Amino acid sequence: MRGRTDCTKTNEITVCGSLHVGCHCLRGMRFCRPATISIHYLRGNSFSCNCKNKWLVTWLQVINASIPEVYCAAPLKFSGRSIRSLRPEEFDCFATEFVEFQTLHMHSYSVESYIYRGDVNVVLAQPRLGKCTFLEWDHVEGLFRVFDNITAVISCKPVVIDDQLVVIMAQLVGGSHIYKRDEHSRRFLKIQDIDRDKIRKPSDVETFQIEGEQYAIITDSSKAGVTTLYRWNGNGFYSQQSLHHWYRDTDGELVHILGGAQLVLTSSSQLPVLYEWDREQGLFSQGPHTNIPDVEDAVTVRSFSHAGQLYLCLTRYIGDSKVMKWKKSSFQAVQTMPSRGSMLLQPFHVGLRQYGVLGSDFAFSQVFRWDADIDAFVKLQELNVQAPRAFTVVSVGKEDFLFASSFTSKTVIYRHHVVDTSL
Repeated sequence: MRGRTDCTKTNEITVCGSLHVGCHCLRGMRFCRPATISIHYLRGNSFSCNCKNKWLVTWLQVINASIPEVYCAAPLKFSGRSIRSLRPEEFDCFATEFVEFQTLHMHSYSVESYIYRGDVNVVLAQPRLGKCTFLEWDHVEGLFRVFDNITAVISCKPVVIDDQLVVIMAQLVGGSHIYKRDEHSRRFLKIQDIDRDKIRKPSDVETFQIEGEQYAIITDSSKAGVTTLYRWNGNGFYSQQSLHHWYRDTDGELVHILGGAQLVLTSSSQLPVLYEWDREQGLFSQGPHTNIPDVEDAVTVRSFSHAGQLYLCLTRYIGDSKVMKWKKSSFQAVQTMPSRGSMLLQPFHVGLRQYGVLGSDFAFSQVFRWDADIDAFVKLQELNVQAPRAFTVVSVGKEDFLFASSFTSKTVIYRHHVVDTSL
């Protein structure tokens, strides 16, 4: 078969010997006229139904020929199945990577994305310049460009409420404020000052909805301040509850457990704490056994769900970061990652693919993909980002981008690239 080139006269093909020879002979038949091929003898092969042979499964579905049953020996998920029973969509033959797409000549501390009136926008907090920079997608140039700036330092948290764009500005000096986008003047207008007695040294701002109500929580990392929950009343965010006095909180994350909302708070002086939402009082309450064990001094907390399971990513600057899974009545560690010099272990997804990225002040940041079979992250690649503080996925049309902020250098945008390994 290896020397035969006149396929038009071939009426019977016999594939024998090793799998390599069999696949070599069949691969050449893709260029033959199907009408001249009547019988294919594939017996004798211990067939590996992998991505290299996906083309054969596709080919057998469209040709007008009968073949004897040939069974897969590998991989394990296809073992014992006949080639005829397979479908191309059952193969996972795509490799992914993040390729540098655009460099923004600006440092940033946080990156947030939002959709406002059908457009995708991004806002970067730039502490050294004392402003928030807003970006929009340029459909002509195919790049992100600056369209506005307002004053802020630590965080610029956008949230769209009743078709209004509201931005919470957290600052270390001069107090924190709330702005609203005015479409007539195309400017951001300050509508509210946040209580300086409670918010002294903000470290994080999160917004979320519970039972149709819009809330924001600002974690405070000073001993004199207090982490505070705010509720939107139609005109602004007003204090609903004070949480966690004197603990120097570093981050907060809302999760849903067994249908109920719960809040995870990390701090520099104790273990992460879990608060449960009290529907009758409209407040968070701390019950017994709510500490998350073995993760002292966590600087950030992030969550993700996969296959109906809830996970937490808890980052430690000194020590090991952990991925924890909710099991029955508590979070339990499923993976430990060396993370000295890391400020963030950020989970994110692109389509159905789950990823995580571990930033580092001392080394390259590491991108991981989630492997559901082993219930853990597996290293995918490295990114060269100096002092990263935030990673955010932004989707525009059919393109997906990963924004990587840098506290000391340039902000880098990576494009999610998919390669079909069966070709």
